[in-house]
Amino acid sequence: MLKAFYKKHTLHFKKPGGTSRGVLREKDSWFLIVYNDQQPEKKGIGECSIIPLLSVDDRPDYEQKLTEVTNNIGNYNYWLNEGLAEFPSVRFGLETAMKDLHAATPRVLFPSEFTSGKKSIPINGLVWMGLFDEMYRQIREKVEQGFRCVKLKIGAIDFEEELTLLRRIRKEFSEKDMELRVDANGAFTPLETLEKLKRLAELQLHSIEQPIRQNQWEEMARICALSPVPVALDEELIGINKPEKISNMLDVINPQYIILKPSLLGGWQPSELFISKAEKRNIGWWITSALEANIGLNAIAQWAFTLNSDMYQGLGTGQLYANNIPSPLTIKNARLYYDDDGLWDVKSIIDE
Repeated sequence: MLKAFYKKHTLHFKKPGGTSRGVLREKDSWFLIVYNDQQPEKKGIGECSIIPLLSVDDRPDYEQKLTEVTNNIGNYNYWLNEGLAEFPSVRFGLETAMKDLHAATPRVLFPSEFTSGKKSIPINGLVWMGLFDEMYRQIREKVEQGFRCVKLKIGAIDFEEELTLLRRIRKEFSEKDMELRVDANGAFTPLETLEKLKRLAELQLHSIEQPIRQNQWEEMARICALSPVPVALDEELIGINKPEKISNMLDVINPQYIILKPSLLGGWQPSELFISKAEKRNIGWWITSALEANIGLNAIAQWAFTLNSDMYQGLGTGQLYANNIPSPLTIKNARLYYDDDGLWDVKSIIDE
């Protein structure tokens, strides 16, 4: 008989992470563990990860839903098909746990040249919002670590200071030497966005993520059509899970890129649906984590590798936390590796 339980794990940032919504110092995840009572030593682990004020399932009854799922784990097909439509992160955690349970090697969900350690995934370096000098220090650090694609969170400090910072980077590193992405997390207003984008365009940016808040389709469509900087949708995708609505949103807004976070979208299957529909419309895409611990990051990275994208992915978040789950995931020269000599330490998770 299938059984399940879950454990909450509060992740502590090594350094506070600044966004336009505030500063992150800690973040909660829940590990969902599934096993068969005939073979209790073999356990599948998934991670249910939410971002406060962003995930659609950031709600008071979250643990109540987790309890409901674990108490009725025998109905996992129901949960995966329709029972968790309003809880995408729980669905992704369950999807991961079930795949892990049936994996030939624990935590190797998609066997590949990535999991064998032969190949790696190119990733961007993330620079959090902060004071000018602190952001510049972070950028220098990323460059020294070998990153050739840097993503900066913008929208929290003075825009002129942010422009000065970006100009300083461009003075040192040309577009050929450094790909620059910026993420506004919806910080701009529709009225000011195009003027700001004109000024940002002088800096040869790769893209800007979510310049305005989501659910303003007509405004976002206008910005995508007129922006001199390619626009990538991120938060805009959250909560859209019906195929016809995905198509409608992409047709109305017609962005240059979309960004996929399986924890926010409900797992691999909905994410692949977004990719399929985007590619039919010549819309580019890449994948990022949603600040998961290494259990969730591992599931996303292994899946991402199978998609054969040559773009920089946003999968460098495993080093953010002081109390992450020890894993074979490592970063060398701005690439994510699965070190097949590395070890998972999940004892604290799987002990009931």
